[in-house]
Order: sequence, then structure tokens, then C-alpha cells
Amino acid sequence: MKTIIITIMAFIFGIDDVSFKLFRRPLLIAPLIGWVLGNVQAGLVIGATLEIMWMGIGNVGAYMAPDLITGTIISTSLAIMSSTPHTSLSTMVATAVTLAVPTSILAQQLLVLIETVNCSLNGWAKHLADNGDVKGTVWLIYPPAILTGLARAVPTLIALEFGAGAIQQVIKSLPKFVIDGLSTSGSIIPAVGIALLMMSMIKKFELWMFLILGFILAAYLKLEVLPITLIAIVFAFLYEAATRKNMQPIAQASETVIKVDGEEEDTEGDYDL
Repeated sequence: MKTIIITIMAFIFGIDDVSFKLFRRPLLIAPLIGWVLGNVQAGLVIGATLEIMWMGIGNVGAYMAPDLITGTIISTSLAIMSSTPHTSLSTMVATAVTLAVPTSILAQQLLVLIETVNCSLNGWAKHLADNGDVKGTVWLIYPPAILTGLARAVPTLIALEFGAGAIQQVIKSLPKFVIDGLSTSGSIIPAVGIALLMMSMIKKFELWMFLILGFILAAYLKLEVLPITLIAIVFAFLYEAATRKNMQPIAQASETVIKVDGEEEDTEGDYDL
């Protein structure tokens, strides 16, 4: 029954991904999966770990990113379903991280196929637009949405139906040093993901000063996340205000050009009224 519920959720998440985009991040999906499977805590921790790992991933141009939705659903479900009462939380997180990468990449290829099929609707859409058939054009929303939902639901059903028992047997047969290695990698990969995100976002040299300040507040002053966030808001406001203040003299010194009767005149001179 839980497998059917998760499969239906995967179908809904797939449709949501091409419409409202409310549930397309691991931080939102994994806790819901954990709630269905009766382990919300594991879902929250796995979702937070995958969110940090995939925070900087997105579709750019024609590039199709790994399918975060399918990867999160399958990895979270199998990690929780294959666990035992004695399985530690870190082991479940390590299992989810290990499964998330290959499943998301495999599901990515299926999404590429779906998008290729969707391109075949362009001719139909042009025909409807040429004929002014507005109602017919509205119906074009449904085929891509249904196909995208199935692209998430079918792999999820197959993985949960045939993969949970196999995963459990594999995990039981793994040596302890392998489990410890997976736990370590599960801690390292999110750090690499957030580092890549910072490298793409922090372009100016002065912004690295804020990173150093945050490190000092967390590592040496032992502040929690909330006070660090509040301090960051204050510094962000001061930085923005100082930046705008420095830009105002530059804007005032620029020449103002007014078009009069099709000609351009410089307003820097004196005018007699």
C-alpha cells in the first residue's frame, strides 16, 4: 500500500514540476516520503543532505540536469524501507546519498526522451494557433504533464517493488568499513556541493570577507544558525546601503541627454528662461 501511495505522489510531483513547481526540491519531497514510511526524522535529514548536495544544480539552456525528484523519491524510500530498527540515521543518509546520484542520472535520460516526445507536439500546436483554436491549444498542456508524471511514477514503482528487498540484502552483506565509508562520503559530498555553489555565487573579492566572518561566528564563537542569520541580514543591509551610496555620485555625474525636435542636446550648460 505504501508503495502505491509513493508512486501516486511521484506522479503528482512530476505534474507539479511542469506546472506550479511547489514540490520539486529534496528538502520538501524527502520529509513527505519519510512521513508515509513512518520515519519523518530520517526523511528530514536525508532531504536536507540531498538539498545541500544538489543546491546549485539546475537546467541551463539545453542542458537537462539530473532528475532530482526521482532521485530523491527512490533514494529516500529505499534507504528507509531497507533499514532495520537497529539501523543508524547516518547509515540511512549514506545509503540515500549513494542511491541518489545514479538514480537521478538514469532518470535524467528518461526526461530527455520525454522532452523529445514533447517536441513532436510543436506541429500540432502551430496548426491550432494558425486556425485560432484556443480551446484546442489549452489541451496541449495535458500530454506533457501526464508524460512527465509517468516518467517519475513508473521508475519509482519499479524501484520500490523490486529494489527494497535487494537493497536490504546488499546492505546486510556489506562489511562495516564500507558502511563507515558511505557515512563519511555522505558527510563530504554536501560540503563539496555547497563549496561549488559558493564558487559560482561569490565573484567579488570583498564578498569572501563575509564568508570568513561566518566561519568565525560558527567555528570560534559557537553561534547557532539563527543568530548568524540575523547578523548576516544586518551586514547585507549595510553592504547594500553602502554600495548604493557609492553609486549615486556616479549617476549624478553622468550626462543627461534630452531629445528636442529629434535632436540631442546636452543639459550641462546654462539656459536662459
